[in-house]
Amino acid sequence: MSTNENSQTGCVLSEDVRRYYLDTMGIQVWQSLENQPDDIETDVPANSDVIWQQLEQAVSSCTKCELHTSRTQTVFGVGNKSADLLIIGEAPGRDEDLQGEPFVGRAGQLLNAMLAAIGFQREQVYIANILKCRPPNNRDPKPEEVGACNTWLQQQIELIQPDVILALGRIAAHKLLNTDQSLGALRGKQHKYAGIPLIVSYHPAYLLRKPVEKRKSWQDLKRIKLLLNSNGSST
Repeated sequence: MSTNENSQTGCVLSEDVRRYYLDTMGIQVWQSLENQPDDIETDVPANSDVIWQQLEQAVSSCTKCELHTSRTQTVFGVGNKSADLLIIGEAPGRDEDLQGEPFVGRAGQLLNAMLAAIGFQREQVYIANILKCRPPNNRDPKPEEVGACNTWLQQQIELIQPDVILALGRIAAHKLLNTDQSLGALRGKQHKYAGIPLIVSYHPAYLLRKPVEKRKSWQDLKRIKLLLNSNGSST
């Protein structure tokens, strides 16, 4: 992750709470935190479940950008909170906004099939998006919206500490890698995000429109499987 990105990973959790879960997982605190809002209680939680509950509650009441005025509900994320594989898409669509869960509908069904092809059930991975709220008419996220949501996603990544991250689609790849290179140029390589191996692939919604690209997507999935196997991860 670039130095610029590191400077934008502020946290609404209190200093004590942040240090608690970072110390528990053996993660070095990247920076001191100042001017903490009061979204989350400052008592040190007994376990990570409490931290997740506090984080999800903070997301559900977030008003950091204009998207809170048009959302049905926030789409926090779903899955195994200690997953080896973290999947990150771009933003909720209509179905996700209605159901409050990322990657549902036809795109979600295809994602489930893709995971099954490498030996994973949906419940074994964690799935999130760059944005927690749906942009109107599924337009591309604005920079200020991505910036507002960055805190939430960064905290999820720090809590999960996955072995591999899969970025699905152009928006997710650009945000996580701090680049504007084309998706085609980013595919087929191993990148790093905060020291975590990151693979870029096509969004399932794109694959539904361009089925011919599923062959390339399969190559990306096989690369992920190899990375997980090399890390000793189990399905």
